[in-house]
Parts: sequence; C-alpha cells; structure tokens
Amino acid sequence: MNFFKNNLANAFTLGNLFSGTIGVINLIEGNYKITAICIIISLILDFFDGFIARALKSNSNLGAQLDSLADMVTFGVLPGIVMYKSLEAFGNQLFGINLPFEIKYFGLLITLFSCLRLAIFNLDEDQKYYFKGLNTPSNTILIFGLFYGFLNGGNFLFVFSNPLVLILVTAVSSWLLISPIKMIAMKFKSMKLQDNIPKIVLVIGAILILIFFKIVGIPLVILYYILVSVIFQNQLK
Repeated sequence: MNFFKNNLANAFTLGNLFSGTIGVINLIEGNYKITAICIIISLILDFFDGFIARALKSNSNLGAQLDSLADMVTFGVLPGIVMYKSLEAFGNQLFGINLPFEIKYFGLLITLFSCLRLAIFNLDEDQKYYFKGLNTPSNTILIFGLFYGFLNGGNFLFVFSNPLVLILVTAVSSWLLISPIKMIAMKFKSMKLQDNIPKIVLVIGAILILIFFKIVGIPLVILYYILVSVIFQNQLK
C-alpha cells in the first residue's frame, strides 16, 4: 500500500512523458491532431501528479526531478520542434542573404531555454505560489496554439509567412521562460478573496476568450495570462 501511495504521482509523471514522447513523434510525422491530443493529455497528467503528491503527502526529491525530466520532453523538446518545422520552409535565407546554415535550427532555442528554465525552477525555493518567468506548459500552449491555428484556417498568417517574425517569436518565447516576471500559479496560499483576485481575473478572462475565439483563442489565453501577471506583479507573493 505504501509503495502505491509513494509512486502514484510518479506514475502520472511517467504518463506525461509517455504522452509527450508520442506527441513529439507524431509532430515530426505531421500528425498534428494526435500531437494536440497528446499535449492535452500531458497537461492533465502534469497537473494531477503534483496534486496527487500533495494530497497523499508523497512529495519527494525523486518526484521533483522526474517531473522536470518529463516536462523537458513534452514542454521543451516539442515546442522547439514546432518552431523548427515552422522555419523549415525558409531554408537558409534571411533578409535575402544565404546563410551557411538553415534557419530552422533557431527554433531549437526554445528547447534550450526550456531546459534552462526547468533547471532554474528546481533550484529556486521562492516559486511556491507563483512562477518566475513563463512556465514551460504555458509556453508550449502558446507556440503550438499559434502553429495549430495557422494550419487550421490560416490564422496567424503574419507570423508564419515571415521568417523574421518567427525568429522574433522564438527569441521572445525563450526570454520569457527565464525572465524575472512573476507569473500567476494556480496554487492557493489562502482562500481569502483579496488574495486570489489575480487568479479570478485570469480565469474569467480566459473563459471569455475561449468562448469568443474558440481554438484561435488558445494562444490568446496565454498572452492574456502574461498581461494579467504583469498587471498584478506586486500582488504575487
């Protein structure tokens, strides 16, 4: 019974890794709907592994390291490959100049900075009730959401028709991952209304965005999340 209790959260974490790996494989093969499903499954498992660990009081250093290693694949490698594939069509040309390498490799900066962000998070003891910098799951939703919206209806064409814009998105995404900006975390330090106003504003706004914009609204929710976090910086402790 103790073995089950101590390892249930870890099983969810490994499930996240399994789903994320399948998502990466299908992303490379061009099966984007399956990739989207895998991301959703991984997000659910990633949420519940921490929830279960806290509920069963089975938090451990092993679980913390395992969580970051799983996230590195699902929310680090995957978004990097999304940007890699987005830049692939432009070959080695930028500003009309033939570079000695293909610019698609710039997309993997997201993977590198995701790794750096996860390592920083593991060593930072302040990020208990807020995140410092954009968390890797949110960044993955932003990058893949833009990509999926473009493939299904041609949304965000201005992003994917210009390699410079794609590189700029990559750079901003990479910086946000390790930025000092405090980001809202859905962890409750208290149940007082005034302490949770940022979370309430975030949830209500996110629901309205999804109602009005549907699939296109998914990356917009992350942009809204960043905006609300910046507005409420002083209240995030």
